[in-house]
Amino acid sequence: MTEETEDGPTKKPTLPVAAIKALRPKQWAKNVLLFAALVFSFGFEDGEQVLQAIWGFGCFCLVSSTGYLFNDIRDREADARHPRKRHRPIASGALPVKAAWVEMVVIFSIGCAAAWLLRPEFLLITLLYFASTMSYTLFFKSVVIMDIMMIAAGFLWRAAAGAIAIDVEISPWLLLCTGFLALFLGFNKRRGELSLLGKDQGTRKTLREYTPALIQEFQAITTSGTVISYALYTVLASPTPWLLLTLPHVVYGIFRYIFLVQSGEGDSPTEILYRDRGIQAVCATYPVLAIGVLLLAG
Repeated sequence: MTEETEDGPTKKPTLPVAAIKALRPKQWAKNVLLFAALVFSFGFEDGEQVLQAIWGFGCFCLVSSTGYLFNDIRDREADARHPRKRHRPIASGALPVKAAWVEMVVIFSIGCAAAWLLRPEFLLITLLYFASTMSYTLFFKSVVIMDIMMIAAGFLWRAAAGAIAIDVEISPWLLLCTGFLALFLGFNKRRGELSLLGKDQGTRKTLREYTPALIQEFQAITTSGTVISYALYTVLASPTPWLLLTLPHVVYGIFRYIFLVQSGEGDSPTEILYRDRGIQAVCATYPVLAIGVLLLAG
């Protein structure tokens, strides 16, 4: 059996392949944020903490995929009318709804059990993250502005989870920088969707209430907040002020992402990450430079 995609006819995936695709493994890149606490607390020098962070990352990948499955089950009819989302396994029919429910229960159970084994407190924050994603899917997804704030909350839980996984204090600076960055990505994602689909063609209800001018205001605020909060952290609260050397990476990555969204290159941060060489270069060199500066300063 074949199905039409943006690139032409393609063979419909088998059930196991569809089940894996439904987990949205590309979206697991968002969970890399769990390693932030490991880096900035010098935990990368401790092998046990590294393993704990990797374990926590795996738990969040499973639990976050549970949320994606639930979202795709619930929105399968709307996704079927979307030019890109209609190729998702559940919306296209490659993964039957009953099979998707079973898969969701299984991976959620495994993720929670693994989180408990890591640390009971980690399971708690994992469940709080899951509750946030569910509240977004069930209610806040249709509430303008709150939709982006709830997405940002998910990133905050990830940042906090990274600290709890390795049993270090949660830095308020980490939460501040993460919050602004998440809001920045969220509003730019809406800008990309608005450019791609328009107010009346999209399947997302809140697009009818966003306008280019309004989102531009939000872009300006969150861009400034992201850059300033990170700059202040490197100077006032980081282990060494030499971490300011990483600021050009942050600024370039933010400006590059805005440029790509404005150019109509995409509406998803993860899709842009996997496609754009400039963003990939920033993501690859930033942690190397940050760890190098921390090691030299320490």
